[in-house]
Amino acid sequence: MWKRFLRNDPLPALLSAEDVGLRFHVENDLLGERIQTLTDIWGSRAVTKIIEKQSEKGYWLYTGRRPGEEFGENYELVETWKMLRILVGKYGFHREHPAMQRAVDFLFSCQSEEGDIRGILSNQYTPYYNGMLLELLIKAGYEDDRRLKRAMDWLLSMRQSDGGWIIPLNMFKQSEYYNLAMGKPINPDRNLPSSHMATGMAIRPFCIHPTYRPLPEVKRAGALLAERLFQKDQHSFRQATDYWFKLQYPFWWTNLLSVLDCLAVLGFSTDHKKVKEGLKWFSDNQRPDGTWRSSYEGKTGDADLWVSYAVCRMLKSFLG
Repeated sequence: MWKRFLRNDPLPALLSAEDVGLRFHVENDLLGERIQTLTDIWGSRAVTKIIEKQSEKGYWLYTGRRPGEEFGENYELVETWKMLRILVGKYGFHREHPAMQRAVDFLFSCQSEEGDIRGILSNQYTPYYNGMLLELLIKAGYEDDRRLKRAMDWLLSMRQSDGGWIIPLNMFKQSEYYNLAMGKPINPDRNLPSSHMATGMAIRPFCIHPTYRPLPEVKRAGALLAERLFQKDQHSFRQATDYWFKLQYPFWWTNLLSVLDCLAVLGFSTDHKKVKEGLKWFSDNQRPDGTWRSSYEGKTGDADLWVSYAVCRMLKSFLG
């Protein structure tokens, strides 16, 4: 059904991929075939290169510049999220793998008494990164972990009056960030309109958690995102409408693909005006070889194919 929506068949390009993780997901998720196992993928060189760099304490060391370290920014927390984004998003890492267990113990060592995983912006709240971290943990099989539930409940409590989320530190000028970073966490002004960039990241764990997904609060946040498609963000960070079309996978910043992926899981109809417009964009922007372009700077050679897989998965979720 989903392939008939497209002008060109993406499967030949996807099945030609060299990445074992990508081939596994195409065969398993799009074709319903199980030719490889996760164990096969976990033994690939692409995976072992990442695992070899993990510390005994579970984190990955960030080797770049650290301008915010003196203000309390936890660069290892960010780097660990980046590595898990690849290991879980591309290679299906699960709680059974010892490296995953070590990484999760490190992540939860950064959990505050309030429930959030803290340190990416020093002592300030980061509902957007918490959303992305929790999504990975749920995918890795930690949906029943009490520590995850604490974090999910905290994240749900951080919503704006209109049902979405903002980044509280973004209420201030960027020049003030470091002066505020180590202070008491800043609560959001709940009366401000939500940021769809932050909302699109914060909502992701709720979309895939079986207990939270049916909640009216989650449906409301999804409806807000649907109405905001193609619009300029209400806040200053990644505000331009061009950001809707900067596609990447595994997901990071909010874009058209990541939002439609969520809306499909939440059960939004293709008859919804904005959803229909979003799906049409992917039909209109498919390339002759059946793929779509990744906009990620510094992308690897298979970045376009990973994005194309994610587009096909989203279309299959909507259209069958």
